Amino acid sequence: MGSKRSLSNSSVPVSSSIVEDKKDKKLKGSISTNQDLEKGAVKENGVKSSLGEIQRFKDDPAKIETMTVRELQSMLRSVGVPAKGSKRDLVYALKCFVDTKIDGENSLAVEEHVSYVSAESMSIQSGKFSQAKRTSEIVTEAVNGDEVNLPVVKTEPWTILAHKKPQKGWIPYNPRTMRPPPLTRDTKYVKLMSWNVNGLRALLKLEGFSALQLAQREDFDVLCLQETKLQEKDVEEIKYLIDGYDNTFWTCSVSKLGYSGTAIISRIKPLSVRYGLGISDHDSEGRLVTAEFDSFYLLNGYVPNSGDGLKRLSYRVTEWDLSLSNYMKELEKSKPVILTGDLNCAHEEIDIFNPAGNKRSAGFTDEERKSFGTNFLSRGFVDTFRRQHPGVVGYTYWGYRHGLRKTNKGWRIDYFLVSESIADKAYDSYILPDVGGSDHCPIGLILKL
Repeated sequence: MGSKRSLSNSSVPVSSSIVEDKKDKKLKGSISTNQDLEKGAVKENGVKSSLGEIQRFKDDPAKIETMTVRELQSMLRSVGVPAKGSKRDLVYALKCFVDTKIDGENSLAVEEHVSYVSAESMSIQSGKFSQAKRTSEIVTEAVNGDEVNLPVVKTEPWTILAHKKPQKGWIPYNPRTMRPPPLTRDTKYVKLMSWNVNGLRALLKLEGFSALQLAQREDFDVLCLQETKLQEKDVEEIKYLIDGYDNTFWTCSVSKLGYSGTAIISRIKPLSVRYGLGISDHDSEGRLVTAEFDSFYLLNGYVPNSGDGLKRLSYRVTEWDLSLSNYMKELEKSKPVILTGDLNCAHEEIDIFNPAGNKRSAGFTDEERKSFGTNFLSRGFVDTFRRQHPGVVGYTYWGYRHGLRKTNKGWRIDYFLVSESIADKAYDSYILPDVGGSDHCPIGLILKL
Protein backbone atom coordinates (compact mmCIF):
# COMPACT_ATOMS: atom_id res chain seq x y z
CA MET A 1 0.00 0.00 0.00
CA GLY A 2 2.86 2.35 0.73
CA SER A 3 2.86 5.25 3.11
CA LYS A 4 0.41 8.08 2.86
CA ARG A 5 1.73 10.97 0.84
CA SER A 6 2.66 14.22 2.48
CA LEU A 7 -0.12 16.77 2.21
CA SER A 8 1.23 19.82 3.94
CA ASN A 9 2.67 22.91 2.32
CA SER A 10 4.49 24.89 4.96
CA SER A 11 3.49 28.50 5.40
CA VAL A 12 6.10 31.18 4.86
CA PRO A 13 6.26 34.13 7.30
CA VAL A 14 5.92 37.18 5.10
CA SER A 15 5.22 40.86 5.33
CA SER A 16 1.54 41.63 4.88
CA SER A 17 2.46 43.77 1.91
CA ILE A 18 2.99 40.70 -0.25
CA VAL A 19 -0.46 40.51 -1.79
CA GLU A 20 -0.23 43.19 -4.45
CA ASP A 21 -0.45 42.55 -8.17
CA LYS A 22 2.19 40.17 -9.45
CA LYS A 23 3.65 42.80 -11.73
CA ASP A 24 4.50 44.87 -8.65
CA LYS A 25 6.17 41.96 -6.88
CA LYS A 26 9.62 42.18 -8.44
CA LEU A 27 12.21 44.06 -6.45
CA LYS A 28 13.39 47.20 -8.14
CA GLY A 29 16.53 47.30 -6.06
CA SER A 30 17.40 47.78 -2.42
CA ILE A 31 16.29 50.89 -0.54
CA SER A 32 19.14 53.35 -0.62
CA THR A 33 17.77 56.80 0.20
CA ASN A 34 16.47 58.33 3.40
CA GLN A 35 13.16 58.96 1.67
CA ASP A 36 12.81 55.29 0.80
CA LEU A 37 13.68 54.33 4.36
CA GLU A 38 11.02 56.68 5.68
CA LYS A 39 8.45 55.18 3.34
CA GLY A 40 9.43 51.73 4.50
CA ALA A 41 9.01 52.75 8.12
CA VAL A 42 5.57 54.20 7.44
CA LYS A 43 4.55 51.02 5.67
CA GLU A 44 5.84 48.86 8.52
CA ASN A 45 3.94 50.94 11.07
CA GLY A 46 0.82 50.58 8.95
CA VAL A 47 1.23 46.84 8.95
CA LYS A 48 1.61 46.81 12.73
CA SER A 49 -1.54 48.90 13.08
CA SER A 50 -3.50 46.61 10.76
CA LEU A 51 -2.36 43.51 12.63
CA GLY A 52 -3.48 45.10 15.87
CA GLU A 53 -6.92 45.63 14.38
CA ILE A 54 -7.00 42.02 13.17
CA GLN A 55 -6.24 40.83 16.69
CA ARG A 56 -9.14 42.90 18.03
CA PHE A 57 -11.46 41.39 15.43
CA LYS A 58 -10.26 37.95 16.47
CA ASP A 59 -11.29 38.78 20.05
CA ASP A 60 -14.63 40.24 18.95
CA PRO A 61 -15.67 39.03 15.45
CA ALA A 62 -19.04 40.81 15.69
CA LYS A 63 -17.27 44.11 15.06
CA ILE A 64 -16.70 43.11 11.45
CA GLU A 65 -20.45 43.12 10.75
CA THR A 66 -20.73 46.76 11.89
CA MET A 67 -18.08 48.08 9.51
CA THR A 68 -18.98 50.07 6.41
CA VAL A 69 -18.04 48.91 2.93
CA ARG A 70 -15.29 51.55 2.76
CA GLU A 71 -13.88 50.48 6.13
CA LEU A 72 -13.91 46.84 5.08
CA GLN A 73 -12.17 47.63 1.81
CA SER A 74 -9.54 49.71 3.57
CA MET A 75 -8.82 47.02 6.15
CA LEU A 76 -8.61 44.24 3.59
CA ARG A 77 -6.24 46.22 1.39
CA SER A 78 -4.06 47.09 4.37
CA VAL A 79 -3.44 43.40 5.01
CA GLY A 80 -3.08 42.57 1.35
CA VAL A 81 -6.39 40.87 0.59
CA PRO A 82 -8.23 41.88 -2.62
CA ALA A 83 -11.29 43.93 -1.63
CA LYS A 84 -13.93 43.13 -4.24
CA GLY A 85 -17.62 42.34 -4.19
CA SER A 86 -20.60 43.23 -2.04
CA LYS A 87 -20.48 43.95 1.68
CA ARG A 88 -21.33 40.33 2.39
CA ASP A 89 -18.34 39.25 0.29
CA LEU A 90 -16.04 41.68 2.09
CA VAL A 91 -17.25 40.61 5.52
CA TYR A 92 -16.66 36.98 4.61
CA ALA A 93 -13.17 37.71 3.25
CA LEU A 94 -12.16 39.59 6.38
CA LYS A 95 -13.53 36.87 8.65
CA CYS A 96 -11.48 34.31 6.72
CA PHE A 97 -8.38 36.44 7.13
CA VAL A 98 -9.01 36.99 10.84
CA ASP A 99 -8.85 33.24 11.30
CA THR A 100 -5.17 33.27 10.30
CA LYS A 101 -2.59 33.42 13.07
CA ILE A 102 -0.39 36.42 13.72
CA ASP A 103 3.27 35.52 14.15
CA GLY A 104 5.52 38.10 15.79
CA GLU A 105 5.28 41.85 15.39
CA ASN A 106 6.25 42.37 11.78
CA SER A 107 4.98 39.36 9.86
CA LEU A 108 2.05 37.09 9.16
CA ALA A 109 2.13 33.34 8.89
CA VAL A 110 0.03 33.20 5.78
CA GLU A 111 -2.13 30.11 6.23
CA GLU A 112 -4.89 31.16 3.88
CA HIS A 113 -4.50 33.98 1.38
CA VAL A 114 -8.06 34.68 0.31
CA SER A 115 -8.83 36.30 -2.99
CA TYR A 116 -12.58 36.63 -2.61
CA VAL A 117 -14.63 38.19 -5.39
CA SER A 118 -18.36 38.64 -5.80
CA ALA A 119 -20.68 35.84 -4.73
CA GLU A 120 -21.80 35.45 -8.33
CA SER A 121 -18.35 34.57 -9.70
CA MET A 122 -17.49 32.39 -6.69
CA SER A 123 -13.73 31.95 -7.03
CA ILE A 124 -10.91 31.60 -4.54
CA GLN A 125 -7.12 31.58 -4.46
CA SER A 126 -5.93 30.27 -1.14
CA GLY A 127 -4.47 27.55 0.93
CA LYS A 128 -2.31 26.59 3.84
CA PHE A 129 -2.07 23.40 1.83
CA SER A 130 -4.21 21.57 -0.65
CA GLN A 131 -4.62 17.88 -1.26
CA ALA A 132 -5.62 18.79 -4.81
CA LYS A 133 -3.35 19.07 -7.82
CA ARG A 134 -1.93 22.57 -7.48
CA THR A 135 -1.84 25.46 -9.91
CA SER A 136 0.85 27.77 -8.58
CA GLU A 137 2.92 30.72 -9.57
CA ILE A 138 6.07 32.09 -7.98
CA VAL A 139 6.38 35.77 -7.12
CA THR A 140 9.29 37.69 -5.65
CA GLU A 141 8.95 39.80 -2.53
CA ALA A 142 11.11 41.54 0.03
CA VAL A 143 10.89 39.95 3.45
CA ASN A 144 12.91 41.69 6.15
CA GLY A 145 15.13 43.15 3.47
CA ASP A 146 15.81 39.86 1.67
CA GLU A 147 14.47 38.68 -1.66
CA VAL A 148 12.49 35.45 -1.48
CA ASN A 149 10.24 33.42 -3.74
CA LEU A 150 6.68 33.00 -2.48
CA PRO A 151 4.17 30.46 -3.79
CA VAL A 152 0.72 31.84 -4.58
CA VAL A 153 -1.56 28.80 -4.70
CA LYS A 154 -4.87 28.91 -6.54
CA THR A 155 -6.76 26.03 -4.93
CA GLU A 156 -9.60 24.96 -2.68
CA PRO A 157 -12.60 26.62 -4.38
CA TRP A 158 -14.88 24.50 -2.17
CA THR A 159 -13.89 26.58 0.87
CA ILE A 160 -16.06 29.50 -0.20
CA LEU A 161 -19.82 29.64 0.11
CA ALA A 162 -20.91 29.01 -3.46
CA HIS A 163 -24.69 29.24 -3.61
CA LYS A 164 -27.17 31.42 -5.50
CA LYS A 165 -29.42 31.97 -2.50
CA PRO A 166 -27.55 31.12 0.69
CA GLN A 167 -29.49 31.26 3.93
CA LYS A 168 -28.22 32.88 7.08
CA GLY A 169 -25.88 30.60 8.95
CA TRP A 170 -24.86 28.47 5.97
CA ILE A 171 -21.12 27.86 5.72
CA PRO A 172 -18.92 26.07 3.14
CA TYR A 173 -17.64 22.57 3.79
CA ASN A 174 -13.92 22.40 4.45
CA PRO A 175 -12.57 18.90 5.13
CA ARG A 176 -9.38 20.34 6.60
CA THR A 177 -11.23 21.99 9.46
CA MET A 178 -14.50 20.06 9.78
CA ARG A 179 -13.33 16.47 10.06
CA PRO A 180 -12.88 14.99 13.54
CA PRO A 181 -9.48 13.70 14.70
CA PRO A 182 -8.48 10.17 13.68
CA LEU A 183 -9.76 7.39 15.88
CA THR A 184 -7.31 5.61 18.14
CA ARG A 185 -5.98 2.20 17.17
CA ASP A 186 -7.92 0.47 19.92
CA THR A 187 -11.25 1.71 18.48
CA LYS A 188 -13.04 -0.74 16.23
CA TYR A 189 -14.33 0.90 13.08
CA VAL A 190 -14.74 0.44 9.36
CA LYS A 191 -13.88 3.02 6.72
CA LEU A 192 -16.09 3.02 3.63
CA MET A 193 -15.65 5.10 0.50
CA SER A 194 -17.75 5.71 -2.59
CA TRP A 195 -16.87 7.30 -5.91
CA ASN A 196 -18.65 7.77 -9.22
CA VAL A 197 -15.61 7.49 -11.48
CA ASN A 198 -17.42 8.27 -14.76
CA GLY A 199 -15.47 5.66 -16.67
CA LEU A 200 -12.91 3.57 -14.80
CA ARG A 201 -10.60 2.80 -17.71
CA ALA A 202 -10.25 6.48 -18.56
CA LEU A 203 -9.54 7.29 -14.91
CA LEU A 204 -6.78 4.71 -14.66
CA LYS A 205 -5.06 6.15 -17.73
CA LEU A 206 -4.71 9.55 -16.09
CA GLU A 207 -1.28 10.50 -14.84
CA GLY A 208 -2.83 12.30 -11.88
CA PHE A 209 -4.88 11.02 -8.98
CA SER A 210 -6.64 7.67 -9.27
CA ALA A 211 -8.17 4.90 -7.21
CA LEU A 212 -4.69 3.55 -6.52
CA GLN A 213 -3.47 6.74 -4.90
CA LEU A 214 -6.79 7.11 -3.11
CA ALA A 215 -6.19 3.77 -1.41
CA GLN A 216 -2.73 4.83 -0.33
CA ARG A 217 -3.94 8.14 1.03
CA GLU A 218 -7.21 7.14 2.67
CA ASP A 219 -6.46 3.56 3.75
CA PHE A 220 -10.13 2.59 3.39
CA ASP A 221 -11.56 -0.85 4.07
CA VAL A 222 -14.14 -0.87 1.28
CA LEU A 223 -14.40 1.18 -1.91
CA CYS A 224 -17.65 1.39 -3.88
CA LEU A 225 -17.45 2.52 -7.50
CA GLN A 226 -20.25 3.69 -9.76
CA GLU A 227 -20.41 4.34 -13.47
CA THR A 228 -17.45 2.12 -14.23
CA LYS A 229 -18.71 1.76 -17.83
CA LEU A 230 -17.05 -1.65 -18.09
CA GLN A 231 -18.22 -4.68 -19.99
CA GLU A 232 -18.00 -8.12 -18.45
CA LYS A 233 -15.03 -9.01 -20.68
CA ASP A 234 -13.08 -6.09 -19.17
CA VAL A 235 -13.52 -7.10 -15.55
CA GLU A 236 -10.93 -9.89 -15.48
CA GLU A 237 -8.19 -7.48 -16.53
CA ILE A 238 -9.06 -4.90 -13.92
CA LYS A 239 -10.83 -6.65 -11.05
CA TYR A 240 -7.78 -6.85 -8.76
CA LEU A 241 -7.21 -3.15 -9.02
CA ILE A 242 -5.53 -2.46 -5.67
CA ASP A 243 -3.01 -4.59 -3.79
CA GLY A 244 -4.46 -5.95 -0.59
CA TYR A 245 -8.06 -5.63 -1.77
CA ASP A 246 -8.69 -9.15 -3.01
CA ASN A 247 -12.47 -9.22 -2.62
CA THR A 248 -13.93 -7.52 -5.68
CA PHE A 249 -17.47 -7.74 -7.00
CA TRP A 250 -18.54 -6.21 -10.30
CA THR A 251 -21.78 -5.87 -12.19
CA CYS A 252 -22.05 -4.46 -15.69
CA SER A 253 -24.77 -3.22 -17.96
CA VAL A 254 -25.87 -5.82 -20.49
CA SER A 255 -28.65 -3.79 -22.09
CA LYS A 256 -26.40 -0.91 -23.08
CA LEU A 257 -22.64 -1.42 -23.40
CA GLY A 258 -20.13 1.07 -22.01
CA TYR A 259 -22.77 2.37 -19.64
CA SER A 260 -23.48 2.38 -15.90
CA GLY A 261 -21.79 -0.42 -13.92
CA THR A 262 -20.96 -0.71 -10.21
CA ALA A 263 -18.34 -2.47 -8.12
CA ILE A 264 -17.35 -3.17 -4.52
CA ILE A 265 -13.62 -3.54 -3.78
CA SER A 266 -12.88 -4.73 -0.25
CA ARG A 267 -10.06 -6.02 1.89
CA ILE A 268 -12.69 -7.53 4.21
CA LYS A 269 -14.28 -10.69 2.90
CA PRO A 270 -18.08 -10.30 2.94
CA LEU A 271 -20.38 -13.04 4.16
CA SER A 272 -22.42 -12.91 0.96
CA VAL A 273 -22.85 -10.85 -2.21
CA ARG A 274 -25.93 -10.11 -4.30
CA TYR A 275 -26.30 -8.36 -7.63
CA GLY A 276 -29.29 -6.22 -8.54
CA LEU A 277 -32.69 -6.02 -6.90
CA GLY A 278 -33.91 -9.39 -8.08
CA ILE A 279 -36.32 -7.68 -10.48
CA SER A 280 -35.54 -8.15 -14.16
CA ASP A 281 -36.89 -4.74 -15.17
CA HIS A 282 -34.27 -3.09 -12.95
CA ASP A 283 -31.29 -5.39 -13.21
CA SER A 284 -30.02 -5.14 -16.79
CA GLU A 285 -27.96 -1.97 -16.29
CA GLY A 286 -25.57 -3.08 -13.53
CA ARG A 287 -26.75 -0.56 -10.97
CA LEU A 288 -26.53 -2.36 -7.62
CA VAL A 289 -24.17 -4.61 -5.67
CA THR A 290 -24.93 -5.69 -2.10
CA ALA A 291 -22.26 -7.05 0.25
CA GLU A 292 -23.20 -8.54 3.60
CA PHE A 293 -20.74 -7.98 6.44
CA ASP A 294 -20.92 -9.07 10.07
CA SER A 295 -22.83 -6.06 11.37
CA PHE A 296 -24.46 -4.50 8.28
CA TYR A 297 -25.43 -4.81 4.64
CA LEU A 298 -23.59 -2.45 2.30
CA LEU A 299 -25.46 -1.48 -0.88
CA ASN A 300 -23.55 0.25 -3.64
CA GLY A 301 -26.04 1.89 -5.98
CA TYR A 302 -26.09 4.01 -9.10
CA VAL A 303 -29.63 5.34 -9.25
CA PRO A 304 -30.99 5.95 -12.77
CA ASN A 305 -30.84 9.53 -13.98
CA SER A 306 -34.19 10.88 -15.15
CA GLY A 307 -32.43 11.89 -18.35
CA ASP A 308 -32.80 14.60 -20.96
CA GLY A 309 -36.36 15.79 -21.13
CA LEU A 310 -37.02 13.80 -17.94
CA LYS A 311 -37.83 10.77 -20.08
CA ARG A 312 -37.17 8.35 -17.22
CA LEU A 313 -38.63 10.46 -14.43
CA SER A 314 -41.75 8.36 -14.01
CA TYR A 315 -39.76 5.10 -14.02
CA ARG A 316 -37.34 6.55 -11.52
CA VAL A 317 -39.81 7.79 -8.90
CA THR A 318 -42.63 5.26 -9.26
CA GLU A 319 -40.64 2.08 -9.87
CA TRP A 320 -36.91 2.19 -9.13
CA ASP A 321 -36.93 4.23 -5.90
CA LEU A 322 -39.81 2.24 -4.44
CA SER A 323 -38.25 -1.12 -5.36
CA LEU A 324 -34.90 -0.13 -3.88
CA SER A 325 -36.55 1.16 -0.70
CA ASN A 326 -38.55 -2.07 -0.27
CA TYR A 327 -35.39 -4.13 -0.83
CA MET A 328 -33.55 -2.14 1.85
CA LYS A 329 -36.39 -2.56 4.35
CA GLU A 330 -36.42 -6.30 3.72
CA LEU A 331 -32.68 -6.56 4.37
CA GLU A 332 -33.07 -4.41 7.46
CA LYS A 333 -35.15 -7.14 9.09
CA SER A 334 -31.93 -9.07 9.71
CA LYS A 335 -29.30 -6.34 10.19
CA PRO A 336 -28.74 -2.59 9.57
CA VAL A 337 -28.37 -1.30 6.02
CA ILE A 338 -25.98 1.21 4.46
CA LEU A 339 -26.75 2.61 1.02
CA THR A 340 -24.04 4.54 -0.75
CA GLY A 341 -23.40 5.80 -4.23
CA ASP A 342 -24.61 8.29 -6.79
CA LEU A 343 -28.29 8.60 -5.87
CA ASN A 344 -28.88 11.27 -8.53
CA CYS A 345 -30.87 13.61 -6.31
CA ALA A 346 -29.95 16.87 -4.62
CA HIS A 347 -32.52 16.59 -1.86
CA GLU A 348 -32.63 20.13 -0.48
CA GLU A 349 -31.86 23.59 -1.80
CA ILE A 350 -28.66 23.63 0.25
CA ASP A 351 -27.48 20.69 -1.86
CA ILE A 352 -27.32 22.55 -5.18
CA PHE A 353 -25.68 25.82 -6.24
CA ASN A 354 -28.60 27.12 -8.29
CA PRO A 355 -31.89 25.67 -6.99
CA ALA A 356 -34.17 28.15 -8.76
CA GLY A 357 -32.58 27.49 -12.13
CA ASN A 358 -32.83 23.70 -11.84
CA LYS A 359 -36.44 23.12 -10.82
CA ARG A 360 -37.03 20.96 -13.89
CA SER A 361 -33.54 19.52 -14.17
CA ALA A 362 -33.00 15.79 -13.69
CA GLY A 363 -31.86 15.28 -10.12
CA PHE A 364 -33.68 18.27 -8.64
CA THR A 365 -37.28 17.99 -9.74
CA ASP A 366 -39.97 18.17 -7.08
CA GLU A 367 -40.89 14.58 -7.90
CA GLU A 368 -37.38 13.24 -7.31
CA ARG A 369 -36.88 15.21 -4.12
CA LYS A 370 -40.23 14.06 -2.76
CA SER A 371 -39.44 10.47 -3.69
CA PHE A 372 -36.07 10.68 -1.96
CA GLY A 373 -37.76 11.85 1.22
CA THR A 374 -40.65 9.39 1.04
CA ASN A 375 -38.78 6.24 0.06
CA PHE A 376 -35.61 6.70 2.08
CA LEU A 377 -35.57 9.39 4.75
CA SER A 378 -39.16 8.87 5.91
CA ARG A 379 -38.59 5.12 6.09
CA GLY A 380 -35.84 5.45 8.67
CA PHE A 381 -32.66 5.94 6.63
CA VAL A 382 -30.40 8.79 7.71
CA ASP A 383 -28.41 11.12 5.46
CA THR A 384 -25.18 10.93 7.46
CA PHE A 385 -23.48 13.98 5.94
CA ARG A 386 -26.47 16.23 6.54
CA ARG A 387 -26.92 14.98 10.10
CA GLN A 388 -23.26 15.69 10.87
CA HIS A 389 -23.19 18.96 8.96
CA PRO A 390 -26.51 20.84 9.12
CA GLY A 391 -26.22 24.19 7.41
CA VAL A 392 -23.04 23.20 5.56
CA VAL A 393 -22.78 23.62 1.79
CA GLY A 394 -20.75 20.77 0.32
CA TYR A 395 -20.97 19.40 -3.20
CA THR A 396 -19.93 16.07 -4.74
CA TYR A 397 -20.65 16.65 -8.44
CA TRP A 398 -19.71 19.45 -10.84
CA GLY A 399 -20.62 19.32 -14.51
CA TYR A 400 -17.69 19.35 -16.92
CA ARG A 401 -19.34 22.10 -18.96
CA HIS A 402 -18.14 25.65 -18.19
CA GLY A 403 -15.54 24.45 -15.68
CA LEU A 404 -17.99 24.47 -12.79
CA ARG A 405 -15.63 22.65 -10.45
CA LYS A 406 -13.23 25.60 -10.49
CA THR A 407 -15.96 27.89 -9.19
CA ASN A 408 -17.61 25.27 -6.96
CA LYS A 409 -20.99 25.48 -8.65
CA GLY A 410 -22.04 21.96 -7.87
CA TRP A 411 -24.56 19.45 -6.57
CA ARG A 412 -24.52 17.03 -3.64
CA ILE A 413 -25.93 13.85 -5.12
CA ASP A 414 -23.61 11.21 -3.61
CA TYR A 415 -24.61 9.86 -0.21
CA PHE A 416 -24.17 7.49 2.66
CA LEU A 417 -27.64 6.64 3.98
CA VAL A 418 -27.75 4.36 7.02
CA SER A 419 -30.39 2.67 9.13
CA GLU A 420 -31.44 4.80 12.07
CA SER A 421 -30.24 2.05 14.41
CA ILE A 422 -26.59 2.71 13.50
CA ALA A 423 -26.75 6.42 12.68
CA ASP A 424 -25.14 7.34 16.00
CA LYS A 425 -22.17 5.14 15.15
CA ALA A 426 -21.29 7.31 12.16
CA TYR A 427 -18.10 8.99 13.39
CA ASP A 428 -17.39 10.93 10.21
CA SER A 429 -19.31 11.40 6.98
CA TYR A 430 -17.14 13.41 4.66
CA ILE A 431 -16.44 14.67 1.15
CA LEU A 432 -13.06 14.80 -0.60
CA PRO A 433 -13.55 17.68 -3.08
CA ASP A 434 -9.82 17.90 -3.82
CA VAL A 435 -9.78 14.53 -5.63
CA GLY A 436 -10.11 14.96 -9.38
CA GLY A 437 -10.31 12.52 -12.27
CA SER A 438 -14.12 12.49 -12.52
CA ASP A 439 -17.00 14.94 -12.50
CA HIS A 440 -17.78 13.50 -9.05
CA CYS A 441 -15.47 13.37 -6.04
CA PRO A 442 -15.18 10.56 -3.50
CA ILE A 443 -17.16 10.53 -0.27
CA GLY A 444 -16.43 8.59 2.90
CA LEU A 445 -18.01 7.18 6.03
CA ILE A 446 -16.22 6.07 9.17
CA LEU A 447 -18.50 3.84 11.20
CA LYS A 448 -17.70 2.68 14.71
CA LEU A 449 -18.39 -1.01 15.26
